[in-house]
This record gives sequence, structure tokens and C-alpha cells, in this order.
Amino acid sequence: MKKSSLIIVAVIVIALVAYSQRATLMSSLGERVLQARMGADAIAELEDGLHLALCGAGSPMSAPGYSGPCVAVVAGKRLFIVDAGTNGNRNLNRMSYPPGDIQAVFLTHFHSDHFDGLGAMSVARWAGGDFPGPLPVYGPEGVERVVNGLNEAYALDVIYRHAHHGDLVAPVAGAGLKAMRFATPAEGELVTVYKDDDLTVEALLVDHAPIKPAVAYRFSYKGRSILISGDTVKSANLQKFAEGVDILVHEALGAKIVGMMESVSETKGNTTTAKIMHDIKDYHTSPVEAAEIARDAGVGHLLYYHIVPALIVPGQKVLFLDGADKIFPNYTIGIDGVAFSLPANSNEIIQTRKKL
Repeated sequence: MKKSSLIIVAVIVIALVAYSQRATLMSSLGERVLQARMGADAIAELEDGLHLALCGAGSPMSAPGYSGPCVAVVAGKRLFIVDAGTNGNRNLNRMSYPPGDIQAVFLTHFHSDHFDGLGAMSVARWAGGDFPGPLPVYGPEGVERVVNGLNEAYALDVIYRHAHHGDLVAPVAGAGLKAMRFATPAEGELVTVYKDDDLTVEALLVDHAPIKPAVAYRFSYKGRSILISGDTVKSANLQKFAEGVDILVHEALGAKIVGMMESVSETKGNTTTAKIMHDIKDYHTSPVEAAEIARDAGVGHLLYYHIVPALIVPGQKVLFLDGADKIFPNYTIGIDGVAFSLPANSNEIIQTRKKL
């Protein structure tokens, strides 16, 4: 009994000492966390190869885990972004992919959900990087309007930040965006839009009518390849150029779920939402169609992204796939943070993260 009492007293004393020193302890702990967090760089830890992470797996239908469309591609140690949807920049930070490392952004088309995070991304790259010029933004005809509009919208912000931080943090020469327009590819044509050392980025035409132009991008690096669809209906042209790629990142709309949402909206008298649900079905690809493309093109892995709608209710994934898993079993349904690595000159496809 006496021994038990001594133990209890010792525990109380330790607790009281810890409580009295809580500010010091929390300060020390906070400093350690900050050191680890602020120094984190996932890119520096990657082996040579081609890597991708979804900095946004969703669509305009926002939900936790489904930020606006955004794909991070790392070739060697160089970071590129395909589309820059809402929260993409914040998710890059959460994944320890420094926005200050972004070499360039590639836009698939000019629906606002594919670039509405671009302004914040450019500011983070400007303040966090060490580039002598603006962030290059590649895209087909129309990219100049988007870039010019964002540059004008952020013009005062550039003045304010430079006035406060000076050239060390915010040199005016490195602010903003630079449009890198390329000719819209014809059907059956690949257009090289970026080439540097072992990396080649090519654009190809997809069908997102009435939105024109719309393109997909194929990244090739040291024997590895990734094709990112952007928004499109099922496309024979995309299937042609997806032949044998390691990972096909393809948009997908669950038509059955969207149809149910349309029906419920009509029942509740919400004609606007019902109209939207009706309209979006005719310019996207279903999971079954994407699976057919992956199967027929002989791709290594299919990653669904730009998920419509967000899959937040138990059982939705079965409705979303609608049998696609039987057509092509090597698939992943994307969510923010999912990541894959393709080591250089190998056949390995390694999933490195399942979510944020």
C-alpha cells in the first residue's frame, strides 16, 4: 500500500512539474514540429523517375478530399502542374511539394475550375522560389486571355508585396504568369510543347465540345510515361496516344449517380441544378468508358480523377464504377493526395500515398 502511495505521489509531482513548464515544453515541441514541417521536401526524397500526385481529384462539386482538378508531375527533381484548381496550391504544401519549385503549369482547357487556383499558386511560387521570371503557363489558343486577366487581377498585390518584402523575397521580375501558347493539335497529331533533357511533354486533342480547344498531355521521361486526359468524352484520339503508357490519369463522371441527382433535383423543384446535372453528362467520360480505353490501349494503371460527383457516401463507389472494375482491374479511384512513382527505366508502378 505504501509503495502504491509513493507511486501516485510521484506521478502527481511529475504532472505538476510538467504543467508548470507547459509553456517551455510546448515551445520546444512547436519548434521541432516547425523545423520538420518547414524543411520538408518530398521531391528531394524521390528516386529518379516519373512521379505524380493528385493535388486535386475533384470537380466544381466541392467536398472534403476532392479539391479542384490539379495534377503534380515530377520528372527527376523538376515539378510541373497540369491544371490548377481550387486548393491545389495548399495541397501541394500539405504533400510537401514546395510550390516554389514549380517549373511550369499546363492547362488542358479554360473552364474556370481548371485554373481558379492559378493566381494563388503563382504567388506561392514567386515568394517561395528563386526564378528570374514569371511562371510559364502552357496552353492552346486562349491561354493569353487567362494569363493576362490573372496578371491584371494580381497587379496591385505584386506592388504591395514588393513594397513590403523587397527584392529578396518578391522581385518584380519574377512575379505573375507568362503565357506559353502552342498550336492546337489536329486529330491524330502530337505536338511537343516542352522538351528539356530527358523530359518531353506532348499535347493531343480531346473532345469537350462545346469547349474548344481542349487538350490532354503526355509526359515521357527515361522510359516512363503518364497521360493526363483533362475533360473529354470517350476519345479514340486519346486512346491512340495512350497506347502502352504506364499510367492513364482519366476524368470520370458517374452517370448513374448524376442521373439520380438530376431526378431528386426535379422532384424538389430545383430546376437549375436539374439542368446542370442533365447537361454535364454529355461532355464527360464514364468510368466504364475510361476502363475500356485503358484496356484497349494496354496501359499499366488507370487513375480516375476529376471525379463527378465526389464519393462521400458509403456504397457510392460501386455505383460510380458501374462495372468498370470488371473491364480493367488495375485502377485507383483518385482522392486528394494519392500518389504514384515510376522509377526510371523500369516497369514498376508504385503507389506511394493513398490520400492526404
